[in-house]
Amino acid sequence: MKIERREFLRTAAAGAGGVLLGVRAGEAGATPKHFDPGEVVPLNKTGIKLSRVGLGTGMKGGMRSSNQTKLGKAGFEALMKDAYDRGVRWFDLADMYGSHKLFATSLRGIPRDKYVLVSKIWHHPRGGLPERERPDADAVVQRFLKELKTDYVDLVLLHCMWAAEWPTQFRKQMDILAKLKDKKLIRAHGVSCHSLSALTAAAKEPWVDSIHTRINPYGTKMDGPPSKVVPVLKLAHKNGKGVVGMKIIGEGAFRRSDEARDNSVRYALTLGCVDTMVVGFEKTAEIDDLAARVRKVPRPA
Repeated sequence: MKIERREFLRTAAAGAGGVLLGVRAGEAGATPKHFDPGEVVPLNKTGIKLSRVGLGTGMKGGMRSSNQTKLGKAGFEALMKDAYDRGVRWFDLADMYGSHKLFATSLRGIPRDKYVLVSKIWHHPRGGLPERERPDADAVVQRFLKELKTDYVDLVLLHCMWAAEWPTQFRKQMDILAKLKDKKLIRAHGVSCHSLSALTAAAKEPWVDSIHTRINPYGTKMDGPPSKVVPVLKLAHKNGKGVVGMKIIGEGAFRRSDEARDNSVRYALTLGCVDTMVVGFEKTAEIDDLAARVRKVPRPA
């Protein structure tokens, strides 16, 4: 019996101890009828291409610690490698999570251009980091590069914007990041948002290349109800900005509900304004679970 290439790849991956997230874009002939978690998609107009699903390293993150970093070196590296083997092609890091140095050794031997790295700068005067000093973004990014053992970071965000006036408050850091982009030390810049007013400002701000935003159909851990958040995301996407969906599983709130996880995954995939989603997987089984839910969602006609 002739085996289709798509099924062969999945079967081979399962035989090797895992489940392949999906076929890379362009490897299959016709457009699949369902979403593919490993499909490589554009982050809108940023020039960055990344998998439909990314792995976040900041579950319960703060003070350079997270549930992922608490796995220890061996556990963290194994999780990153398992994710890559399953088709995850982008990884969400942050200074606040303390995940840089652990990630630096996780994908040994894999060419740097085969995956996308995102990190975030915490520049608020309080909380987030153990030290009080908040150096300018150029010094911080140089440290990131050393910690990650890389020549560039694909996307650097100003972490956790909640004031409507953040474009004024952080203009100096924004200008520095723009210069780093010109020098090709970063490929794009943007923000992660934690209030509706900050998100609204980001949707309109020309400097923003990409936005990390909290989105699910229940409004859990979000900046507001979906009825208010979604129109802002549609505006941002219309303005060419990448949109990365966070809190798809409600920061773990939907772990015990198959229905809620299915609904949330389907919601994010079919909004039409969320380019990719990031989930703070803590176990390989969680990657496989979410991938299976993505594959169940039909693509809009």
